[in-house]
Amino acid sequence: MFKHILVPSDGSQLSSDTATRAIAFAKETGAKVTFFFAKPDYPVAFYGEGALIDPTTPDKFAEMAEQQAKEILAGHEAAAKAEGVSCASISSVSDIPYEAIIAAAEDAGADLIFMASHGRRGISGLLLGSETQKVLTHSKIPVLVYR
Repeated sequence: MFKHILVPSDGSQLSSDTATRAIAFAKETGAKVTFFFAKPDYPVAFYGEGALIDPTTPDKFAEMAEQQAKEILAGHEAAAKAEGVSCASISSVSDIPYEAIIAAAEDAGADLIFMASHGRRGISGLLLGSETQKVLTHSKIPVLVYR
């Protein structure tokens, strides 16, 4: 049924559990998996008339984000390879993760996005929603939400 699954990850325990389940699902269906990590862009915060100065340079921030992405994605790839599941990893810089997830799925040719439910609760959930909800709302590719 599904031949290519995109699995976004943010490095959380819930994302790791979801990646493990996605690997099992891919093994059962014979699908390939592409793991995805949206690296944050360099934060620039303005408060009042001045700017909050971050002691980390944009280059250093990008280097740290790239290292984090490599570590997270390498762990998922190792788990997939241990199960005999064909896999790849991609990452991109984006401060709008749901858009990056959808774009990555389209670019990779995925026919399913398999992602965690990031259950924000209370006022935060009402005001901000979750990245999962935004992917569900905007994606033309089917989305499987793992809890």
